[in-house]
Order: sequence, then structure tokens, then C-alpha cells
Amino acid sequence: MEILYLMILCSVTLAVIFLIIFIISAKKGQFEDDESPAVRILLDSEIIKDKEVKEDSQPEKENKNIEEKSD
Repeated sequence: MEILYLMILCSVTLAVIFLIIFIISAKKGQFEDDESPAVRILLDSEIIKDKEVKEDSQPEKENKNIEEKSD
């Protein structure tokens, strides 16, 4: 019977700890922005593609500049 009291005490203590952590993180604004992470996953691929296109075009311009300087 004593172990039952110990288990109840441990579970209530753990629940209170989780509640305190939740309240602290909610006050700091952890849960304020629910929509942008879902939308960000859709926009990341477009940003990466734009960067890849820009990076691919830049070496060609550099190569042309090097060729022009060597002539």
C-alpha cells in the first residue's frame, strides 16, 4: 500500500512540473505562431530553387569575366 502512495506522489509531482514548464513556455510566446511553420514548408523549396538559379548563373558570369580579362 505504501508503494501506491509513493506512485501517486511521484505522478502528481511530475504533472505539476510539466504544468509549470508549459505555463512558462506559453508566457514566453512559444505557442503564439501556429500557422507559419505549416506554410514555411511550402515556401522553402521555392526559396531554395531561387538561390540555386542565382548560384548557377553567377559562375557563368565569373567565367566570362575571367575569359575577357585573359584576352
